[in-house]
Parts: sequence; C-alpha cells; structure tokens
Amino acid sequence: MTLTFQTMKPVMLTIAILFGIAAECSRANAAETKTAVFAGGCFWCVESDFEMVPGVIEAVSGYTGGDVADPTYKQVVRGGTGHLEAVEITYDPAQVSYDQLLHLFFRSVDPTDAGGQFCDRGESYTTAIFVSNADENAAAEAAKAQAAADLGMTVVTPIRDAGAFYVAEEYHQDYYKKSDRVLTRFGPITKAKAYKRYRKGCGRDAAVKALWGDAAPFAGS
Repeated sequence: MTLTFQTMKPVMLTIAILFGIAAECSRANAAETKTAVFAGGCFWCVESDFEMVPGVIEAVSGYTGGDVADPTYKQVVRGGTGHLEAVEITYDPAQVSYDQLLHLFFRSVDPTDAGGQFCDRGESYTTAIFVSNADENAAAEAAKAQAAADLGMTVVTPIRDAGAFYVAEEYHQDYYKKSDRVLTRFGPITKAKAYKRYRKGCGRDAAVKALWGDAAPFAGS
C-alpha cells in the first residue's frame, strides 16, 4: 500500500498528541518538586534531620556560597574558599511548604552563633539560608524575625542569594546510615555508628535543646 499524506495524517496526529502528553507530564513532574538550600553546620546532621521530614524527597550534602569552583572537602574546611557546608533539600510542596522547612531549620541550629555550630568552628560551619527568588527571600526574612522573637535574642543567620551548589564527595552522602566501616578512636565501626558518636560528642542536640526547648524538632534524632 502506498502511504499518502492523507493516510499518514491520523498517524502523525497521534504521534503529535503523544509527544504533547509526554511534554506536559514532564512539565508537571518538574513542577511537583522544589528545592531549598540551608547551611547549618555539619552537613551530615542537616541531611539526616531533613530526610526524616515528610514531604522531603532527598537531601544532598554539598558546598555553596564561595567563589572556588568544584571545591573539595579539605579545601572548604581549611578555609579561604568562602564556601559553607550546606544541604540542598528537594521537597514536594504539596506535602511540606518552604515556610515549614524554614521553621524547622531555625529550630535545628543555633542561629545566634556567628562563629560556627557547636563543636565545629570556622566560616565553613556557619549558618545561612540561600534563596532563589523574592518569595523565598520574604519567607526567610519572616522566619528569621520569628526565630528572633521566639528566642528573644539576635539571630545572625544571613539570608543570601543562591549560587552554584557543588555536591560533596560520595563519602559524605547519607553518611548517617552507611554500613561500611571507618577507623575511629573507638576502633573500626560503621559510619552510622561513627555519625551518632560524633553528633553526641559535638553536643549538637544538647545545645539545640537548651536553646529551643520543646520546639527543637530533631534533638535526639
């Protein structure tokens, strides 16, 4: 059978419709998730905290805020890159809002400390919120003001424009639940156990609990 334009039209129309549906689905899926970027000291802890929040799809440890491309962990913690340890949180806004994430963030850190967080000192461990648009900036400013009012203290966490986010080395991702072993002063133990001992030893939960009381959402997690 010889195919003519007239006989091919229904086929072409069907293909066009299918491509249109696929494109629409892609746009819908893209609209279903958003990201938030927070720096709250050790990124292992921030990642661990937020991955337990309903509506959070993924939290990725990384570096942002500086002017060095593709920094390494050693470069960042040594200082001089301008980067902070941070976490990029992918979330479903139908389940958890940006405002709710901001509320949780402030109450999971000490936002009055300009020198680092808990036992981790230095610029790379300071807190920050990185915003991508005017709506996020307004929400972050409101959350910061509310945190200051709730504490009755000055909140020093800056709100900064989002820039390039560099994903940290694989070694750091989901550190809190990895079962491979590392050598510590306690001997060879799993990363998950090492993480728990680090978190307790650093005093993160105790300090957050002392500062925020029952409002601390993750203390003891």
